[in-house]
Amino acid sequence: MEDKQIREYLNQVLINMPSDWLLLTTHRLDIYNESLAKTEFIAAFENLFESNNTSVNALKGLPTAYDYIRLGHPLSCILEWGIARINELESKSVISFDSHTIPVMAVLRTNRLANKATQILYHGEKPAELDTETMLRVYGYSFEIKAIQEGEEIAPFSGSTILWHASNKLDDINIPLNVDFYIQSLPELGTLLMINGEDNQSYISSIQHVRRRETIAMTPANCEVALRSLVDGKPCAGKHYPDHTNQNKVVQSIKEITGANTKALAGSSGLSVQYAIMMGLVDHAYTNHPCKEIKIIVPPNCYGGTNDQARRVATSIDFVEVMDLPVDGDHNMVQSIDIVLDEVAKMDAVPYIIAEIPTNPRVEVPEMEDLKTALSQKRFTPDNRDAIAPVFILDQTFCPNVHFLGQDQLLANVQTIAYVSGSKFPSGGRCTAGYCVANEKAAYLLDKIELHLNICDNAATPLQMSILAEQLPSMNDRIHAAYVNTRAFVNYIEEKLPGAKINFVSQELAAQGFTPSVFSLDLPTKGESEEAREAYKRQLNLKLINMMIRAIPNESKYCVSYGQLKGCYWTIPATSTQGTTKEGDKDYIVRVALSGNMDLEKHKAVFKQFVEEL
Repeated sequence: MEDKQIREYLNQVLINMPSDWLLLTTHRLDIYNESLAKTEFIAAFENLFESNNTSVNALKGLPTAYDYIRLGHPLSCILEWGIARINELESKSVISFDSHTIPVMAVLRTNRLANKATQILYHGEKPAELDTETMLRVYGYSFEIKAIQEGEEIAPFSGSTILWHASNKLDDINIPLNVDFYIQSLPELGTLLMINGEDNQSYISSIQHVRRRETIAMTPANCEVALRSLVDGKPCAGKHYPDHTNQNKVVQSIKEITGANTKALAGSSGLSVQYAIMMGLVDHAYTNHPCKEIKIIVPPNCYGGTNDQARRVATSIDFVEVMDLPVDGDHNMVQSIDIVLDEVAKMDAVPYIIAEIPTNPRVEVPEMEDLKTALSQKRFTPDNRDAIAPVFILDQTFCPNVHFLGQDQLLANVQTIAYVSGSKFPSGGRCTAGYCVANEKAAYLLDKIELHLNICDNAATPLQMSILAEQLPSMNDRIHAAYVNTRAFVNYIEEKLPGAKINFVSQELAAQGFTPSVFSLDLPTKGESEEAREAYKRQLNLKLINMMIRAIPNESKYCVSYGQLKGCYWTIPATSTQGTTKEGDKDYIVRVALSGNMDLEKHKAVFKQFVEEL
C-alpha cells in the first residue's frame, strides 16, 4: 500500500516541482546548512509526504539540499528517497551517480585504504565500463570479478561484495543476502548505489565524498526521467540529442575560443575534467618515469575542490605527494614556482603544477614573461642529468577567453593543459560540463587524459553537450558585457569607499585580454585588536551581502557561481569555495560575480546606502 502511496505522491511532486529544480546549477548559500546536506531537505520533504502536501509553495519552500548540483540536488535527493522507501532502506544509503564506474571505484578506494578485499558480481555480460587492468595498474584497485546467474545464492565473502545489475527498470531491484553494495546501472541515465546492512553504513560519507570530488550526481534531467519511470513502472528511456552535431559544434567553438588546434575533451564537470587530467598524468608518469615520485604542486588557498581532490589523489596513489604553491597576496606565483621546481629537480621527481590565472579569490595575474621563464628554465638533478620538465595545468575558469595555448603565445614552449568549469561562462550556469585542451607541446598527453575520462565514465552527457553547443558561441560576448558592468561597479566602489581594498585586474591587464567579471572586496574595519577588527569585518561582509539580497532579490543571490546569464552573485570564499582549505589560508572577504544582464544602477544605490550606514 505504501509503495502505491509513494508513487502517487512522487507523481504530484513532478507535476508541481519548481522549474529551478531542472534549470539551476547552483543554489542559495543563505538557506543552506552544509553539515546537514541532503538530510535537512529530506526531513522537510518527508514532513510534506506525511501530510500529503505537494503544493507549489511548499516545494519551493524546501531548504537547499546541496549548494551545487554537481554534489546533489532536489531531484537526486527525491529519487534516492523514493528508491530507499520502496526498498526499505534509509535515504542516506542510496546515492545516485551520473557515472557508471565511479560508484564501484568509490567502494574500491575505501577498501584499498582499509586493505580490505572486494569482489564484484554481475549478471549476464561483464560490465564493459570496468577497465580492470588500468584500475589496478594506476588506481591500485584490486578486486575479483565474476558472473553469477539470476537468483543464484551468494556465499559469504571475507570483504565487500558488490552486485552490479544493469537494467532500465526500477521495479526489479532485489538485494540478495550477503550483498554489501547493490549497483543498479541505468544504461542511459547513470547509476544508483545502494549500501546494504548496518556494518556498511560507515562507507556512506566516503562514497559521498567521492561523488563530491571526482564526479557528479545523476543530472536533474536524468533524475526526472528515472522518477517518472519509478512512478509509472515503465522502462527508463533518456532523451536523445544529435550527438555528432553537438560534438562538432562544441569542439569547433572551443578551438576558436582558446586558439588551440589540439583535441578538446568535455567532461561532466570541471572537477571531472581535472580528475581525468590528474589520473592521466599519473598514468603517463608511471609508464615513462617508473619509480619516480610525482609531485602535484597546488596553491594552498585555491578553490577547495581542486585542493581537496589533489590531496585525495596523493592519499590513494603510491609515489604521489602534494606540495604547496603560495600564489596570492604577499606571495608571488613566479617566485614560488621557481623555488618549488628547484626543489623537485633536486628530488628527481615529476612536477605537475595546478594554478588559476587569474587567481581565486584575489584575482591576481602573474607577470607572464616571468612565468614563461620560470616554467621553461632548464633544471638539473643532483647528478647533473636533465630534470623532468613540468606540466602546467591551468585553470582559466575566470578568463576562458584568454589565448594561452596558441603556437604564438607565451606558453607555447611550456607543456600546458588548460581547463574550464563549464557551469560558469561556457554554459552560463545552465549545466556543469567542463572542458580541457592543450597546447602543441602537451598534446601528446590528451590521449591519456581521455582514457581516464572514459574509465571514470565522466564524459559530458548528451544534454550537457547540447547546452554547450548552444551557449559557447556567445561566450566571449557575454564575458565582455559582464566585464563592462564589473569595471563600472569597481570604479563606483572605489569612489564611494576608498578605504576598501579591491582585488581586481588593472586596466593594463584588461587591455591584454584579462577581463574577468569577478572581484573581491576587503572592507575597511576597526577595533582595538586584530581579533576585534577581523570580527567587525566579517559582520560587515554579511551586512553588505544581506542588504543586496533583500533589496534586489530577483538579481542578487548568495551563491558561489560565476559567468551566469543574469544577476549578481555574492559569496565569502572562506565559507564556500575554500571549504576544505586550511583555516590560515582562507579568505574572509566578499567575492562578487556580475553578469552582463543586471540592474547595475540599483546595485550602486544599495552600495551607497551601505556606505552611508557605516
